[in-house]
Amino acid sequence: MAVTTAEAIPATPAQDIKLTSNGEKVNEFGDANESKSETDSDAHMQDGVKRVEAITTVWSKELLIVMFILLYIVTFVDMLLQAVQGNLVPYVTSAFGKHGLLATTSIVATIIGGVSRLTIAKMIDIWGRCEGFVVMVILVVLGMVLKATCVNVEMYAAAHTLYWVGHLGMQYVVDIILADTTTLKNRMLIIGINATPTIATTFAGPKIAELFYVYANFRWAFGAFSIILVAFCLPVAIIFIISKRKAVRLGVYPERVKTRSVWESTKYYFIEFDVIGMFLTIFGFSLLLLPFSIVNYAPNGWKTGYIIAMIILGAFLLGVFAIWERSFSPVPYFPFKFLKDRTILAACMLYGVMFTSIYCWDSYYSSYLQVVHGQSITVSGYVLNTFALSSSFIGPFIGLIIRYTGDYKWTAIAGIPFCVLGTVLLIHFRTPEASIGYLVMCQIFNGIATGIWSIAAQLAIMASVTHQEIAVSMAIFGLFGSIGAAIGLAIAGALWNNILPEKLYEFLPEGSKDSAAAIFSDITVQMNYPMGSPIRTAIIAALGDVQRKMVIAGSAFIPLCVICLFVWKNINVVKLEETRGKQGKGNIW
Repeated sequence: MAVTTAEAIPATPAQDIKLTSNGEKVNEFGDANESKSETDSDAHMQDGVKRVEAITTVWSKELLIVMFILLYIVTFVDMLLQAVQGNLVPYVTSAFGKHGLLATTSIVATIIGGVSRLTIAKMIDIWGRCEGFVVMVILVVLGMVLKATCVNVEMYAAAHTLYWVGHLGMQYVVDIILADTTTLKNRMLIIGINATPTIATTFAGPKIAELFYVYANFRWAFGAFSIILVAFCLPVAIIFIISKRKAVRLGVYPERVKTRSVWESTKYYFIEFDVIGMFLTIFGFSLLLLPFSIVNYAPNGWKTGYIIAMIILGAFLLGVFAIWERSFSPVPYFPFKFLKDRTILAACMLYGVMFTSIYCWDSYYSSYLQVVHGQSITVSGYVLNTFALSSSFIGPFIGLIIRYTGDYKWTAIAGIPFCVLGTVLLIHFRTPEASIGYLVMCQIFNGIATGIWSIAAQLAIMASVTHQEIAVSMAIFGLFGSIGAAIGLAIAGALWNNILPEKLYEFLPEGSKDSAAAIFSDITVQMNYPMGSPIRTAIIAALGDVQRKMVIAGSAFIPLCVICLFVWKNINVVKLEETRGKQGKGNIW
């Protein structure tokens, strides 16, 4: 299905056009073919994009501000939920005697959450932003209800997958709505501000999690937030519905013409969403990455038949996916054309590699802080969330810098020292003897770098596409991030599950070696041994050894991040909008 935009964007003035030595057109910013005209004749604007433009047309400035506030509140509640459940997860897996599967339960969820963004992008482009938002809220609530009632780790993993798809999808739809209602120069300022609830949830989330754990249990936490989230999401949906009716009355809302039967619609959407490509991606990455985390639970380790089969089948399915997409899919699930632009490709690669690096050392960090440094759920959550706090705090300032300078490339390059310091210093300080203050310092450095790079990378992509293409291009961006995170989780799970049991057995006193399996599988068992006792000292030594290896693995990816930054084109978004006009229609800021 071809897509295009119906926006009338002024053509680039003749005086701004130059030619390269090989005859390519270059605009005033010096980049050949850096962005397509919004009036390309080979595409058409899809209904979902037309509808959001019609809805924003009937919004007043006051209503636009109200929508920004409501989306901010939704983000606040979602981030608070994420902070609470993130601090309770070690106790959920430990409740079933499977603490070692902490990373494993997230791998499939992370992969499916990332892959589903392309499906969500098509959904909101075809049906509409409000419809996508409502579906994501339903998935979050369903996942939380299943978490509250789970009876084993497998059920929890399935529930977390539903929750994570909804959580990532809801964040994604909110960001797309913000992109729909802002200009390029203002966009990252609003998106940066919208991420600042983390500043509060960093402190509130761990404390709330501890209160639930002490005075109730993790089930009550999940159940309570499933109700709270719905209450704060309803106003957003109501405004969209009311605005749609107003747009219909004014005759500016494009109505869908129903000409297909149920079977025809099923066939149409099966092809349109490329269900085959979607499942090949999900099963391919899941089968390829899961064995690294679960091999310790296999009867014969790496020699176990199903472990070998999973890796081979995963690689095979990814190969089939590439062939299917390029040669057979009527509507490709993954639009490879976007990756021909070096800025988009490098921005996506940066996001993916960055998360691979982070998740290598972050996956078991909460458990490490509680067991090794004797911190409570609350304090360990504070340390862990300092990363997100720093990232959110720096976001609006980066948005302001870009708003006035129009430059995102050199702004992103300025984040390199923070990333290098934050990650490499962890090798020295992620030891049992290190002070918590140094760990917090590293979290701050890494958070600043991530905040700068995430903001700049998103804008780099948005500046390279049309309004019609924002949703799908950002979905690709999110997919790379999720796959990168899944790879990081797989590396972390492999190191934790393969090294820690051996180190526990090695370091435990002779009379306690038989307890190694029980200690490995449950964080509460680890915490029961008092600080200073021979067994607790052995546990701390084992965790310190594996954590050091995890940090070294994460540091190895930093050079790739730096290379990606220098590959970007240097597009000035302020000058770009002055020559091409604004992305989107309606009442936008």
